[in-house]
Amino acid sequence: MILRQVWAGSKAFAGWGRRSHRGGGLLLPRAVSSGCSRCHGGGSAQPVEPGSAQALYRGSVLLPRTEFPMKLVGRALVDREVQIQQECSFAQLYSWQRERKAKKTFSLHDGPPYANGAPHVGHALNKILKDIRNRFEMLRGRQVHYVPGWDCHGLPIELKALGELGTSGLSPLQIRRKAREFAEGAIAQQKAAFQRWGVMADWEQCYYTFDGTYEAAQLKVFQEMYSKGLIYQDYKPIFWSPSSRTALAEAELEYNPEHVSRAIYATFALTTLPPGVTAEEGLDNVSLLVWTTQPWTIPANQAVCYMPNAEYSVVKRADNSQLLLIATERAASLAALLGTELRSISTFTGSQLEGGMYTHPMNPGVLVPLLPANHVTMAKGTGLVHTAPAHGMDDYSVASQFKLPVECMVDEDGRFTELVGPQLQGLSVLTEGTDKVISMLKERGALVLEQQCVHSYPYDWRTKQPVVIRPSKQWFINTLSLKDKAKEALQKVQVLPESARGSLLAMLDRRTYWCISRQRSWGVPIPVFYHKENGEALVNKDTVSHIAKLFKEKGSDCWWELPIETLLPPHVLKKTKAGVASDFVRGEDVLDIWFDSGSSWAAVLEEEVQEEPEEPEEPESRLSWLSSSFRSPLVAELDSRADVCVEGKDQLGGWFQSSLLTSVAVRNKAPYKCLVVHGFAVSETGEKMSKSLGNVVDPDEVINGGKDESAPAYGADVLRWWVAESNIFSELQIGSKVLNAAHDSISKLRNTLRFLLGNLQGFDPRTQAVDAKQMHYVDQYMLHLLREYSMKVTDAYSEFDASRVIRLLQAFITRDLSNFYFSIIKDRLYCDPEDSPGRRSCQTALEEILDGVIRSVAPILPHLAEEVYLLAPGHEKGETLFRSGWIKSSSVWQRPGLEEAVEGACAIRDSFLSSIPGKNAAQYDLTIAIQPGLLFELMESLQEEPTSTSSQLVELMMAARVSLATELPRDLNPQAQVKHGSFLINLEGGFIREQSPFSIAVAPSTGIRCPRCRRYISESADCLCTRCQSVVSQTH
Repeated sequence: MILRQVWAGSKAFAGWGRRSHRGGGLLLPRAVSSGCSRCHGGGSAQPVEPGSAQALYRGSVLLPRTEFPMKLVGRALVDREVQIQQECSFAQLYSWQRERKAKKTFSLHDGPPYANGAPHVGHALNKILKDIRNRFEMLRGRQVHYVPGWDCHGLPIELKALGELGTSGLSPLQIRRKAREFAEGAIAQQKAAFQRWGVMADWEQCYYTFDGTYEAAQLKVFQEMYSKGLIYQDYKPIFWSPSSRTALAEAELEYNPEHVSRAIYATFALTTLPPGVTAEEGLDNVSLLVWTTQPWTIPANQAVCYMPNAEYSVVKRADNSQLLLIATERAASLAALLGTELRSISTFTGSQLEGGMYTHPMNPGVLVPLLPANHVTMAKGTGLVHTAPAHGMDDYSVASQFKLPVECMVDEDGRFTELVGPQLQGLSVLTEGTDKVISMLKERGALVLEQQCVHSYPYDWRTKQPVVIRPSKQWFINTLSLKDKAKEALQKVQVLPESARGSLLAMLDRRTYWCISRQRSWGVPIPVFYHKENGEALVNKDTVSHIAKLFKEKGSDCWWELPIETLLPPHVLKKTKAGVASDFVRGEDVLDIWFDSGSSWAAVLEEEVQEEPEEPEEPESRLSWLSSSFRSPLVAELDSRADVCVEGKDQLGGWFQSSLLTSVAVRNKAPYKCLVVHGFAVSETGEKMSKSLGNVVDPDEVINGGKDESAPAYGADVLRWWVAESNIFSELQIGSKVLNAAHDSISKLRNTLRFLLGNLQGFDPRTQAVDAKQMHYVDQYMLHLLREYSMKVTDAYSEFDASRVIRLLQAFITRDLSNFYFSIIKDRLYCDPEDSPGRRSCQTALEEILDGVIRSVAPILPHLAEEVYLLAPGHEKGETLFRSGWIKSSSVWQRPGLEEAVEGACAIRDSFLSSIPGKNAAQYDLTIAIQPGLLFELMESLQEEPTSTSSQLVELMMAARVSLATELPRDLNPQAQVKHGSFLINLEGGFIREQSPFSIAVAPSTGIRCPRCRRYISESADCLCTRCQSVVSQTH
């Protein structure tokens, strides 16, 4: 990094052997020389006796002064944050940046939180993480598009709203009104918390999935997908929750890994030997051995499936001579399980089983076929799979292929219907129904073995109760036809962390169809009418567009409020040629809430690229500012994708997926360019938070404090620091220890900022700043480090790595500022004349450092940043940090040779300080001997005189006096310690490399301690040094 004009060609080497002329050196124009360097180990913090020489001059020392408090705790901290929000117009910031002109935009699409309760720490993690990125993008000049939203429909809200009343005796409209009131209360509570956390948004313009305009946009998506044949009605197995009495989608399930099922091994008597199996003697009484964890499904058995390419055997039990047909591969495991030898009688391939028939285990008069299937595995069981098409997804696929009947024997409450006979009718399939089936099998001699099986089983995520698979006439999305397009769209999406992409793809693969109908009242009605006589569905572009228009004007309550003649007016029926309105009834199902939230891109992102049409005034809606062109086709050509979506890992099977599928279906592209998938908040010990365990962290208590002293008030910035500091891609631990550590980290930062503010008292960078080229080299060097720091911080924010920002910040403050720069500049700041060039040079650097540090941390700690900015010099009163841009660094700060000069001096200083461990460097004289060459000329740039007590080299060494020579003098002080070292100079990207040896001699100073600056450079006791004499004389 040395000056190119100095090092042009071979001329650069010509001056190595001679001492450079005064005022020369390898750096740009001569920097201002300091009066003296800091007395290491001393300082004004030491007690001063009244009447002493030090006390006489105390008033002339320029100690730091600032109104910025070192500590803010408890109620004072909380009140100050609220005051900052008001004084710095936090509430108006989003609208301000939306109105300003910007060359680039940044869109973060908000996945809507559920409006069913109080704000929790998971909300804090998600919202603060988003806000950190939004504030960073806004600071660097981009126009941010961020519309907070809420998911307002669904069973959890309905259940909480109704409480113990239930739905008994209530009309759909009564249920909806109570649910809406509950959701609105939860939204108000959550919204207030998000604002208190400092989340930047226009909180008067949020989106809500129960708003009529939003619902209209959602129906537009429904209509587009229906028109493409992607939405259809069918009778097929779906996940059904008996506890909720509704269908569920995969995303509404929780898998309980500790679920215990009663698994059984049972025999089905083979009555017709497969034609491919040779009729050998002794194969007359063979039984199929099957294994199932769901015995209640056996009454619905329609087939037993085998693997065509596997090998099967008829084996004979040694204990009772029973003949069993099993997969050969499973024989050894089954013998151990049954506790008897299984002797092979005959072996054949699975394909030879085709055509075999067996007697139904619960209906002896019914013959059932053996069928090939690809889903059969050899991991568990017997290699023969009991197949009940009504109660299994794979089973249904077999039934579709071989035209088997799909009869549902389970009602909406999870009880057997009359189809299974009087012995089982009315019994709950998961409890007493299972008991009875096992008992009946035992009576028939078909039960071989029963065992407890602990395995993962789907539960209703709302009621926490197990679900069943049963067939039902529902509305579905054909996700099978969308998979390839969705995967192709995902290839253009960045996923952080990349490992989450695999999980998303795996969940897509498992989803062959998506059931989107729910048998509830609180939701968006599926806009379908049914003919009273034949039950045929009436749904098309005209009917859906009309309903969408009504929803936009009146909200979806009108589905129940308006007469059928208004929902199906003559002009709509005329287009459809469907008869008269009185021939139809409206449907009673509502859309899955994942379809609600999965359509948010259409309601929120599309408006960014569509022009607003001129329309007559309409009733005010909370989404009236959104695009109202719901009847126009969704435009695939316009790139209305979000730059990023940020949600928890649970949304890989939820909102991320539902948004992707709907957007790909309608627009052939993903709704986002980047996905950030974060982990969950857990306790300090890594446990899931639970009220029963008492480890729940309430963000309101974190900010405002708890009822006792053990839960202090930390303020919002501590909560934000926790989010930023954590590894968001794993589980985020939070508790008192974590919060205390975050508070301590912010306190240390406050101390640094207080030092900076205190030493900038009375300094105005607009009129008193020193040009960078005229600053002290160490000051220039700090600006060079500040520029490097700012670039690294910018990169970290851009990569959603706020934890790296904090690590960079703490390293910069600790290593570069506190341990290095601050330790050497205090003498110049405190003891030089107030307006001296050396002091102004230092203040210029400090002001740039203060500005850079507070801007770099502002996205994470907006309250602290604005608090500091209010007291910082260099701007008009009333100006706020967030309206003044990102870190302002200059390429001028990267001066050739600067880094090598200062770091070379620091290498020498390290040798010096290591020679006097624990001693005060200011009490020693230092002689530096360097052979002529690059390192010598670099040091000569810091000290032109052979010996000095006031050069920049003296300041860096923190010594009393420094002598610079090409060799150590022969008449060294007998007490001098001599050390040798070397420094590798690396210039021009490695083009110039030189290992430069040096020697130092360290001896006690011959000077006397100055009573004002405490440096050992006075000529006699109680007399001021030359610099201090000049300063004191000027102040009197």
